[in-house]
Order: sequence, then C-alpha cells, then structure tokens
Amino acid sequence: MDLIANLSLGFDVAFTPINLLYAFIGCVLGTLIGVLPGIGPVATIAMLLPATYALPPVSALIMLAGIYYGAQYGGSTTAVLVNLPGESSSVVTCIDGYQMARKGRAGPALASAGLGSFFAGSVGTLIVAAFAPPLTEVAFKFGPAEYFALMVLGLIGAVVLASGSLLKAIAMIFLGLLLGLVGTDVNSGVARFSFDVPELTDGIGFVVLAMGIFGYGEIIANLSQPEHSREIFASKVTGLMPTKEDFKRMVPAVLRGTTLGSFLGILPGGGALLAAFAAYALEKKMGVKPGEIPFGQGNIRGVAAPESANNAGAQASFIPLLTLGIPPNAVMALMVGAMTIHNIQPGPQVMTSNPQLFWGLIASMWIGNAMLVILNLPLIGIWIKLLTVPYRYLFPAIVLFCAIGVYSTNNNTWDVWMVAIFGVIGYAFVKLGCEPAPLLLGFILGPMMEENLRRALLLSRGDWSVFVTRPLSATLLAMAVLMLIIVLLPSVKSKRQEAFVED
Repeated sequence: MDLIANLSLGFDVAFTPINLLYAFIGCVLGTLIGVLPGIGPVATIAMLLPATYALPPVSALIMLAGIYYGAQYGGSTTAVLVNLPGESSSVVTCIDGYQMARKGRAGPALASAGLGSFFAGSVGTLIVAAFAPPLTEVAFKFGPAEYFALMVLGLIGAVVLASGSLLKAIAMIFLGLLLGLVGTDVNSGVARFSFDVPELTDGIGFVVLAMGIFGYGEIIANLSQPEHSREIFASKVTGLMPTKEDFKRMVPAVLRGTTLGSFLGILPGGGALLAAFAAYALEKKMGVKPGEIPFGQGNIRGVAAPESANNAGAQASFIPLLTLGIPPNAVMALMVGAMTIHNIQPGPQVMTSNPQLFWGLIASMWIGNAMLVILNLPLIGIWIKLLTVPYRYLFPAIVLFCAIGVYSTNNNTWDVWMVAIFGVIGYAFVKLGCEPAPLLLGFILGPMMEENLRRALLLSRGDWSVFVTRPLSATLLAMAVLMLIIVLLPSVKSKRQEAFVED
C-alpha cells in the first residue's frame, strides 16, 4: 500500500502544469539530440546545467531525466535511417536497423524500436518505484568501507561489461582514475598533478571532459566520413506497423532486452550502452529460427532487443543514484551536479527528506515515456527532415553551442580550450577502438573512492582489514574478485570477444 500512496504523491507532483511542461521540453530536446548525430545527452545536459539554476529542483530534474531517456528513443531514428548512432547506446541498432531500411522496412524498424522502448521504459520505471525504497534502507547501513567496496565492484563491472579489449577497458578506467586525481587534495589542501597551472588546482571539470570526449570527439569522427556515405532512407518510411510475424519475433526479444537492461542499469558501471550491447549479444546467442533473416542483414530482433535494453537500462540507472548517491554512468553524474546546484545531497536521505522530488521524478518517467511514443512515431516525418540537413551545416552550430555551454558553467576560456584538447583525445580513442565510457566512470568514481578509502582507514586507525571484516564490504569485494576471475577464464574470454563483434 505504501507504494501506491507514494506513487499517487508522485503523480500529484508530476501532473502540475509546470512539471508537465518541463517533462515535454525534456522529451522533445532528448529526441532532437538523439536524432542529431554528434551530440549526445551528456553534452546537452552539461550545456543546460546552468539553465537549471532558475528552475524549481523537481522541474529541473524532470527535464534533465526527459532529455536522457528521450535521447535513447531519438538515437534509434538516426541509426535506422542514416546508419549513424545519434546516441552512443544506438550503435548496435545500426547493424540491423539500417539493413531493414535498405530493404524498405524502415517503418517496422522504427515502430519496433519505439514500442520496445515504451514497454521497457515503463517496466524500468516500475522497477525503480519498487526497488528504490528497500535499497534506501540498506544504504543507511553503508559506511566508508562499504562505499569503497561498492565502487570497486562498479569499476570491475565496467571492465567486464565494456565492449572490445579487456586491456583497453582497464587502461581507460585507470586513465579516468588518474584524471580524477588532478586538483587539490581534500585532506591536506595541497595542489597535486596540476603542473603549476592555476586553472588545474580545482581539477578537470566533468562537463569539460564529457563534452570534449563525447561531443567534440564524435563530431570529428563524423566529419572524417565522406558526405556521400550517408545514405538517408527518408522516402522509404511507409507502413509503420510491424506485421504479425514481426510481433511474434519482437515480443520475446523485447522481454529479454528489458530484463537484461533493468539488471545492468542497476549495476554501478552499467547503463544504457552496456545493456544494448549485451542484449544484442544475447539475441545472437539465441540463434536464428528457420525462415528468419540472419543478424546483420535486417533481423527485427536486432532492433527491438537493444532498444528495449537501452531504455530499461536508462531508467534503472536512477536506482543507484537515488538510493546510494552513486552515479552509475556519465549522465547520472551530471544529475548529481544538478542536485548539488539546488543544495540536494544525493543519497538515501533524499527519499525521506524530499519525497516530492523523489516520487515526482519517478512518476514523471511514466508520463515522459508516453509522451515519447506520441512524439516519435507520428512525428517521424519532422525528424527525417532534420536528417536531410547537410552535416557540414550542423556541426558548426553544435560546436558553437558546446563552446557556449562549457564557457557558461565557469565563465572561463580555459575550459573552452580544454574541451578542444579532449575532443582531439576523444577522436584518438575512436581511431584506437577504445570505449570512452569506462574512462568517464573512473573519472567520476575516482575521487569518491579515494575519499571513502581514506575515511575508512582514518576510522579504523590505518587497519586495512576493515574492508574484509565488515560483512557487507567483504561480500562486495568477494563479488568483484569472482567477477574478475570468471571473465579471465580462457573459455569466457573467447565467448566475450565473440559477443562484442559487430557483424
């Protein structure tokens, strides 16, 4: 009964005209940036953070959340019609979605992505509503040792679940941890790794790093592709409804993708991107039924499963943020920034001290998901028109908005130069085949890990056994070690490499 009472409080908050307006603005902006390749939710939310100063806290978070899951929907449009992922989690959708468009089946591909996303988003929201309260109770039992162990588990999870080479994923996490150490030591107040550059004494800004590596890096990578390679199948979007046979194949794939996405979204280090890859890998493992189109040639399961998984993952990633105060991915780290702007300390106390914000945000996700189905399927023609704008006209505008956004956060030209440097580094990562998501996660969790490690050792008077003598901390570390051992087994290693091959 508590759940029903809490949700009715949430819907009372979410159905106010101002919150409905900001949910709608978030969904439209999310779809728009999902459709436009080269600028993802990380860069957009980073740009809009200064604008949230003037908004009420609930409205600000509802809008930013709408941008996040709206981008998961919009990204599929570009992936299917242009073979360019509008959002990083839509990378996998390109494989089969684009092939379906080439065969004149862009309509069913977009419909399966939209309907799968709506179902997964609704289930993901229900999971957040059901699991957040009990997890909040557990979170109150967490001390510094438990938080440190949880973050170690999250980083190892990011390594295990990252696509591509294990070695590259580990290297990216370490690079993120090292970049997170730049700045001033919290305990001694001494500047470290700043190379006597005054601007680095406050550390490297998260917005700067995220916007450079994801925003600018993606733009440079897109510009390196010849214009004629972008064949847009705008005229082929006819007959949106999938056939009866499509539904028969889609439904189990959507259910599998939703389950997997919900689980991976909860894990620190999980989220929409990993969920999409894992769901596609699972569908390939399920094999192709007789008479079904092979994967990589336009199989509808290859669109429905990853799109459901990335939406379920996007919704479920709010659980560790709202219950433990730990951001599981880059977008959630920005949500922490938005909460801090409004003097809200993310963590277990949010639900008790600010129930309107907690439940209002959860209820707004349902409303947002319903808005997104209406925005995406009937208005597909408008999004297609946007895609026909030549990229050479789009990219200067995107670069300019990114530069204005990053300058406005601190009113500092140094940040604009840093974004440009990280943009080049981001492009280098693309060329080297390195996945930047683990780097961002290392960067977010690094300072938090260090703080909790030092706090735990201060409380235990330098006794390292505190991490294994406390039951909860020892369990989390044991899970991390077990995960690492399993992934390093030769048989699992070869299977993992197979799963992440995009054919």
